[in-house]
Amino acid sequence: MSNLENMMTALKTVSGTTYLDANATEPLRPCAKEAALEGMMLSGNPSSVHAEGREARRFLEDARSRVAAGFGRISGTCVFTSGATEADAMAVHAFGQERRIFVGSTEHDAILRAAPGAEILPVNRDGILDVEHLRARLQDTGPALVCVMSANNETGVLSPLEDVLAVCHDSGAHLHVDAVQSAGRVPFVLGGCSVAVSGHKMGGPKGAGALLLAEDEPMDALVAGGGQERGRRGGTQALPAILGMAAAFDAARAQDWTPVRRIRDRVEAAAKNVGARVAGEAVARLPNTSCLILDGVAAQVQLMALDLAGFCVSAGSACSSGKVSSSHVLRAMGETEGASQAIRVSLPWNVQEAQVEAFCEAYEAMAWRLRK
Repeated sequence: MSNLENMMTALKTVSGTTYLDANATEPLRPCAKEAALEGMMLSGNPSSVHAEGREARRFLEDARSRVAAGFGRISGTCVFTSGATEADAMAVHAFGQERRIFVGSTEHDAILRAAPGAEILPVNRDGILDVEHLRARLQDTGPALVCVMSANNETGVLSPLEDVLAVCHDSGAHLHVDAVQSAGRVPFVLGGCSVAVSGHKMGGPKGAGALLLAEDEPMDALVAGGGQERGRRGGTQALPAILGMAAAFDAARAQDWTPVRRIRDRVEAAAKNVGARVAGEAVARLPNTSCLILDGVAAQVQLMALDLAGFCVSAGSACSSGKVSSSHVLRAMGETEGASQAIRVSLPWNVQEAQVEAFCEAYEAMAWRLRK
């Protein structure tokens, strides 16, 4: 065998796999599974007026109220979608027409591709948006839409949303927030903006998301369909996935994330012990996310080694059709070679310390061997 094959064999420290890629999708929470199964047993279409339809509608509206309440909003502000990608596209479509659009340079592709002509806003080396630059640009333009994510999916860095919202309000701009990674993991109490969320990022089933509006108001539909969601988004609602999302959101908000943060800090200490760097380490981040840059070792090589060792991690976003490429997020933060030498470890809601200790051993062994 080659040296690389020998190294990978030596790294096979666990049987089966350990899942550490929660920012791609959280493991399904038991409460979400139960709620989704209950939804599958409902025969009626929520738009039907007969008894079975009214029963399905009752479950749908209960879920809507709970999701909206999680953001401090009334039920009518919640528009259910197939996921956050659709919710982001809906926001750009509804609020970006005849407006100048500004997008953070570390945003998810769901926003970047929905607004291809947007002006890109810079971030500093920690991944924090330059709020004063935004203020200056908004003074020079007319009506505007500003898109800033709540927490970055690759680094976990939290945005200064209150400052961004204040600048937007001063200039009359609309703020749209992609809260996919932060929903349920950190409190979200910001009003006066639209918000996109995704069920499976909270531990719910795939196939449901929501756009939370700043107010209960009409909007120009991206998909008109049959006029469901009060004409704001057509198509029969995916009731099982929606019920699962609401249950998962409740559970995520109730969870104490302090133990997860402590385990994340253990991962970062082990990685730094073998020379890795942590992107965004100096600023507030999600409690479960570490972006580890191992200088001199390509991300794809790291992923291969750790995968064969039984650990599921990722490089960058999971929404890139399985490709491993240089991270646009890290490039925006001033990284050059490091942008293609980083992996993301995102701990799931049910992570166990023993799993992470095994990962730390495997990571340290990989780093020593590959850097040597």
